[in-house]
Amino acid sequence: MFTGIVEELGEVVAVEELDAGRSARLTVRGKVVTGDARHGDSIAVNGVCLTVAAVDGDAFTADVMKETLDRSSLGALRPGSPVNLERAVRADQRLGGHIVQGHVDGTGAVVSREPAEHWEVVRISLPPGLERYVVEKGSIAVDGVSLTVVAADAGSFTVSLIPTTLELTTLGHKQPGDPVNLEVDVIAKYVEKLTAGARA
Repeated sequence: MFTGIVEELGEVVAVEELDAGRSARLTVRGKVVTGDARHGDSIAVNGVCLTVAAVDGDAFTADVMKETLDRSSLGALRPGSPVNLERAVRADQRLGGHIVQGHVDGTGAVVSREPAEHWEVVRISLPPGLERYVVEKGSIAVDGVSLTVVAADAGSFTVSLIPTTLELTTLGHKQPGDPVNLEVDVIAKYVEKLTAGARA
């Protein structure tokens, strides 16, 4: 489990395509997250929970399966791509963001950016089926960053990005049209399933 509080902005070192494009091996450089990383640990890369297969200095390697490539934007990463990195949360840590599983529900895209004096309002599109989970003042993870929804409309939502988020995550560099990984609040999904069962 993660909290959506990005620990560092890492960089993709290598992407190796496997099984005729049905899987890939990703090598990412991140000094902070590799400081205590071991084989089998979980590290979120742009909001996608990956399992560490190997650690070499300040870089780690993880295998990415077809389901992950299909559902997230990791397949578009190339050497040099910046990525948001977060280690799995420990039980004795503060939950600074919200409960983030690292199980991406789908991808959206940056629609627009509106700079202001001390923040920036970013509109992001929603893929079909996710609208019902996104509510005003609710939580959503965008490329692994825990954010509060400012407004939710048909097919899109807005978030306000503070200077720290703009500086220390990939969201400061995303331009209209760029894809982003989305994970809706897991509590909303459980509530939907439980209430559906109660109505049946």
